[in-house]
Amino acid sequence: MSSAAPVCADCPVDFDHLKRMTSGKRGLEREVLQLFLKQTSGLVAALDGLPAETAALSHTLKGSARAIGAFRVADSAAALEQAAKAGRDPSAELVAVHAAVEEARAAIEAWLRQS
Repeated sequence: MSSAAPVCADCPVDFDHLKRMTSGKRGLEREVLQLFLKQTSGLVAALDGLPAETAALSHTLKGSARAIGAFRVADSAAALEQAAKAGRDPSAELVAVHAAVEEARAAIEAWLRQS
């Protein structure tokens, strides 16, 4: 994975990052984004109960988000992972994950409609 800084640090999804990761293959970009939407729905639903696996689930979400350029999702998932590992109440971090995921989902769905 590229270590380049995000082109759009304030965007819910850095689509330039995604383009670099998929070598500009539009079909692959669509496929990866659709998979992310599906996986994210399952992960967020699983996280809602703050199960014992919260740290592991958050870690998975973090990696998936970084791969497509959803850096806010990745950062919020990292914070949730850290809170869970530290034994702190991760409720606030879970709220942030939900907000970041919803924002990313909206951006991805808009991108998919346009392409």
